[in-house]
Amino acid sequence: MKKTFVIIGFYSFISFLTISCKEADDSPTTSPIVVVVPSVSVSYQAVEAFPKLSFNSPVDFTLANDGSNRLFVVEQRGVIQTFENNANAETKSVFLDLMGRVSSGGEMGLLGLAFHPDFKNNGLFFVNYTRNSPRRQTVISRFKANGQTADPSSEAILLTFDQPYTNHKGGQISFGGDGFLYIATGDGGSSGDPQNYAQNRASLLGKMLRIDVNTTNKGNYGIPKDNPYTANTQGFSEEIFAFGLRNPWRFSFDSVTKDLWTGDVGQNKVEEIDIITKGGNYGWKVKEGNDCYSGDCSRADLIAPVWSYINGAEGRSVTGGVVYRGKKFADLVGKYFCGDYISGRIWVLTYDGKTVTKNELITNVGAVSAFGQDANGEIYILNYSSGKIYTLAKK
Repeated sequence: MKKTFVIIGFYSFISFLTISCKEADDSPTTSPIVVVVPSVSVSYQAVEAFPKLSFNSPVDFTLANDGSNRLFVVEQRGVIQTFENNANAETKSVFLDLMGRVSSGGEMGLLGLAFHPDFKNNGLFFVNYTRNSPRRQTVISRFKANGQTADPSSEAILLTFDQPYTNHKGGQISFGGDGFLYIATGDGGSSGDPQNYAQNRASLLGKMLRIDVNTTNKGNYGIPKDNPYTANTQGFSEEIFAFGLRNPWRFSFDSVTKDLWTGDVGQNKVEEIDIITKGGNYGWKVKEGNDCYSGDCSRADLIAPVWSYINGAEGRSVTGGVVYRGKKFADLVGKYFCGDYISGRIWVLTYDGKTVTKNELITNVGAVSAFGQDANGEIYILNYSSGKIYTLAKK
């Protein structure tokens, strides 16, 4: 089989959140990383969605669901850009600039954006970033839009928590169909989760959190009444929805089934895709994917991934994606897209409600940092290195 070699230099790799990836015991050296990617004949290809636009280290893509035609891209440095959903768009504008507040080195930065379900009427939206001072502290904040831009002075901090290291921040936030805000957090970093934060339910690290932004019984937010650990006597954090995650990089809700999909970046062996359920324990650091990592791997409470792959030619850093619900490609409806930042591979998974019955390599986009969808459910893919946005087209 003919092979294509993708070479990613040290500085471009490490400047990305890695994004996830390999640190301490498996971090890159100053030698370039060479990933062997077999060329595969497929019926789809990735094409630039907005050829006249590019962005600075993009890590998130979303829309406001306010009836406008605007799309939003989050740049890791601390800027949110907006532009018209038009393939011929030539201009973008700054929606919010937080560069003075954001610490964006390594895997830190402005990492997530979510618009309130009633944004059209209340103008409220939420962000997830690591701030300059105290450095490495994660901040979940609310802002208010003022017309076409946001007011930087309108910040109301909902939640903060300290990070022990500079990597594994997770970072995405998104509203579920239940109206609550979901927050993905990494295990805090270093290598091998040395403080065992992911399994510690008193810690907010290594978790999927869920909060109510429409009540204020905990300051600027509340706890949903059916969260797993409300009013408990064990000292568990009430914000926790699920736990046992290493570095959940990009999650999404299926707009039809409401399933919560996430990619969870592995330590140095297994990359995994999970479907998150309330109170679920996804194994880290007892397990890495289906492999035993540390501890009692026979425990019955550990939830296995719905799909995983071994580090190697397939890739080394999973990027979670979205379930396709668009109208352009009937054969892709209901299938889950995900990718790998290092190899650039993009897969679609067929899920029958219990297990992934098929996985298909569909195309390749280098340095894939995030997926997104527009109001019509069409798919977009961010390239962190080039700053370009891609979409799918038939060959």
